[in-house]
Amino acid sequence: MYSELYAAWQREIDDSTLGALQPDFYLRIGEYMQRIKEEDKVIDKKSVKMNLLTHETQNVERMLKELFEVRYRKIIKILSKSQKIPVELLTFEEAKMCETFADFTKSYQKFTRGLLQGQVSEPIKVIVKGEANQAEATPTHKRSTIRFLRSIPAIMGADMKSYGPFVAEDVASLPPQNAQILVKQGLAVLVEVS
Repeated sequence: MYSELYAAWQREIDDSTLGALQPDFYLRIGEYMQRIKEEDKVIDKKSVKMNLLTHETQNVERMLKELFEVRYRKIIKILSKSQKIPVELLTFEEAKMCETFADFTKSYQKFTRGLLQGQVSEPIKVIVKGEANQAEATPTHKRSTIRFLRSIPAIMGADMKSYGPFVAEDVASLPPQNAQILVKQGLAVLVEVS
């Protein structure tokens, strides 16, 4: 399995096009990782075999992370251009995730075409996950002004616009949802504007 992973990793790194993976590639990688971890438990920690196994595990994890990242970027690039990805290049898991993204892309494009033609749709109610008793909110054009206490990289706003990067003491006007999160995390404070 190591040599198959290495070949897939090398191909994705060297070629700008999306490479083909066997549909069960990630399943087999998961089983391979499981075997390595189980073997790790029974080997003498000071043995040469343990040293080799440790290096193998580190290499596998590094290659997998890079493989995931490169494939993700390539898949998103293809889908964002509204191109169809040949399913034979994808694993089972990637194919399933692409279906959802493709549906989102089609819906978003339909929405934007309609809006450009003057078709107004009802506001969509949004519920923020993970917040207990969060009230439903409808999208608005209101802004919250905040002052940053720490530097942060650029963020994607609730209005799908990019904001930042920001440094300590910067003042910015952001969608209220983003401002609230930044304040809650201690990265900024609300500024009263009169």
